[in-house]
Amino acid sequence: MLKQLSVFVENHVGALSDATAVFADEGINLRALCIADTADFGIIRVIVDNPEEAADKLRAAGLVVNVCDVMAIKLPDEPGALHKVISMLSAERVSVEYAYAFVSKEPGTARLIMRVDDNAAAVRILKNGGIAAVDLGE
Repeated sequence: MLKQLSVFVENHVGALSDATAVFADEGINLRALCIADTADFGIIRVIVDNPEEAADKLRAAGLVVNVCDVMAIKLPDEPGALHKVISMLSAERVSVEYAYAFVSKEPGTARLIMRVDDNAAAVRILKNGGIAAVDLGE
């Protein structure tokens, strides 16, 4: 499991810049990033090198931060790879709350970061299907 930070910002011009300035000024290295919005606020989801320390720095800057567990898996960078994972989880009634993906430095592979409703079950299901959770450094 990885720790993910969810940083909540107001939904107006400049709020994202203010938040990313804190990341830059505090030397927080972003390993993965996803930005979502609602009518009232935005959510910056990030994987960072030192999540608890980063959360403390962001909170000290006045930002609202939540820390949660997510999992990262290695997939082949090819059509159908995502469906294989999602269908394995769905067949066992594990719900994917959200996910984001990116291609890897390793040729032909991608990484998928997921928040699911049952981490232990997801790890077991995917491991049984030949898909292991990874660290983003892998």
